[in-house]
Amino acid sequence: MSVDLFRQPAFLRPEECLAARRGMDQGNIEQAEILRQGIHLETSVRVATLVEPEFALIRAVEAKLDACRAHVQGALGLVLGDREGAGFIRYPSGGFYRPHRDRDDDAGWDGATRRAVALVLFLNSSKAAAPTGEFDGGLLRLFFEGHDIDVAPQAGLFVAFPATVLHEVTEVRDGTRDTVVDWFYDG
Repeated sequence: MSVDLFRQPAFLRPEECLAARRGMDQGNIEQAEILRQGIHLETSVRVATLVEPEFALIRAVEAKLDACRAHVQGALGLVLGDREGAGFIRYPSGGFYRPHRDRDDDAGWDGATRRAVALVLFLNSSKAAAPTGEFDGGLLRLFFEGHDIDVAPQAGLFVAFPATVLHEVTEVRDGTRDTVVDWFYDG
């Protein structure tokens, strides 16, 4: 059975993940919103914070994401255009994101209609991925036709999948989950 899921372990080295997390610790934070009939806060659907770290960190991560475009494009069989821009997301203990799709026709924001591929870069590990993991839960659950795939966060792991795939972040327990998300637009 073929699944449209690209995985690249060790996309970032451990020291790069740690530096990114430290940069997030110093960044400006705001509650992460959702896109549903406009962009707004809805804590019954998503509990997370969006962190705005220093520009140098954003630029460094985005350069790595740009460099993987050809690999993602080849693996998923899609022609990819520009990226939307990296978002640094922190899920606290109790944080989650209910099932949703990242590509959507929404009058509140037309950029969502151009999203072709969702990108997720894990900055720390769950206990499901490593005995020394920093949190429980927080799985990336992808709902593919006929079966589900759970991706256990592992520091440095990069995954990409079509933005039309229904997915969720399961509740984080006992710790904090840090990730970078982005999207390639249609080419």
